[in-house]
Amino acid sequence: MQRDHKWLKNRLEMIWKRYFPDIAVANNVFVKFGRPTRTRLGSIKFGRRKIDPNTIITINGFFTDPEIPEFVVDGVLAHELTHYAHGFASPHEQQHRYPHQGGVVRREMSDRGLKDLLQLEKRWIKDNWVKYLKTQRAL
Repeated sequence: MQRDHKWLKNRLEMIWKRYFPDIAVANNVFVKFGRPTRTRLGSIKFGRRKIDPNTIITINGFFTDPEIPEFVVDGVLAHELTHYAHGFASPHEQQHRYPHQGGVVRREMSDRGLKDLLQLEKRWIKDNWVKYLKTQRAL
């Protein structure tokens, strides 16, 4: 299956329904592949509208490559959804001063049944990311 924006949207919706069913979709949430980058796997931000802004989740453009396991993409999407749930780049009330304060993302993902996914993703990145980037001539 080709990894395009539709595929990515379906992955986000699946993760949201399975692991974040209690988090309301409080605004328009868009997900897209960004440019391929060496260091940033994903990000979440508000769109440009001042009133009722959209949320934009951007995933590393290298992740269009089927060589990157789906669990890596899913782990990054779940990470960004955790930020959304915590009120970062979303209309939800902000729960923490900083988005990664005291391991809140890891704890939240574990509490939602995503601990194994998080460990798989982290292990794959640690063991394979630099090698992958070298094959892409990105290092």
